[in-house]
Amino acid sequence: MKVIDMRCRPAYLHDFFGATPGSVENETARWLNRRVGTRGDDEHYAASRTPQGFLDAVRAAGLHRAVVVGRHTPDQHLPNDLIHRIVIGHDELIGIGAVDPVLLGEQQALAEVERAVNTLGLAGIDLEPGFGKPARFADDPACWPIYERCNELGVPVCLMTGPTTPDPRFNDPAPVAAVARAFPRLPIICYHGFWPNVQQALGLAFRYPNVYLVPDMYLFVAGSAAYVEAANGFLGDQLLFGSSYPFRPITQSIDDFAAAGFRDSLLERLFFDNAARLFGL
Repeated sequence: MKVIDMRCRPAYLHDFFGATPGSVENETARWLNRRVGTRGDDEHYAASRTPQGFLDAVRAAGLHRAVVVGRHTPDQHLPNDLIHRIVIGHDELIGIGAVDPVLLGEQQALAEVERAVNTLGLAGIDLEPGFGKPARFADDPACWPIYERCNELGVPVCLMTGPTTPDPRFNDPAPVAAVARAFPRLPIICYHGFWPNVQQALGLAFRYPNVYLVPDMYLFVAGSAAYVEAANGFLGDQLLFGSSYPFRPITQSIDDFAAAGFRDSLLERLFFDNAARLFGL
């Protein structure tokens, strides 16, 4: 079965991902691996501290595609040019760009969206309003021009959600409703699936078929069974697989996902078809 990993990044990308052995950040990466159920070596990602090591990990797991997601927040910037350099020339890698419309300002942010998509060939744009300073909700006016431009360009918007949002009040699915309603043809990919606000996220996705949930590593922690139940019902075309590598091993995550209770007839959609449709593969 073909697998597209919707959230898969190399350790060498940033200290946050475990780039530097013995660092405080590396210990945090190991801790998070244990927290989300990694079995065996909690520093399994050490091999991906080099570009070739990351490619080897992707290929060893048998991934059809791995999605490398950029980031732009006041505290962490993974520039679009860096994401481009990682994925260029490697058919098994897909890059997602990122902008912070507040840090850049509206016009520069819009220009960067166009450059990321049209010049660098990145397949979508990541926004992290809850990680801004100050934090914002997904329907903040500062984000609206980015949604409009992505809608015009025909690429998905990716939202970072989940429990690492500095102020958990901003891990709120409700504001996404206004965006999904205003742009019904814009795919909105919600990384981490708004966990632990699972029921609210499912309600959002139930109402708006252009909202896609990627629970990734949080599928394997307490309180996530409803994602599986929903996928077996109405959410089968809107839930996608992600490993969250390097915070969880790719192969273990594939195996755990397959054993999570999804109907066998759904697995091809969840592992491959839904993502392939989003990226036009």
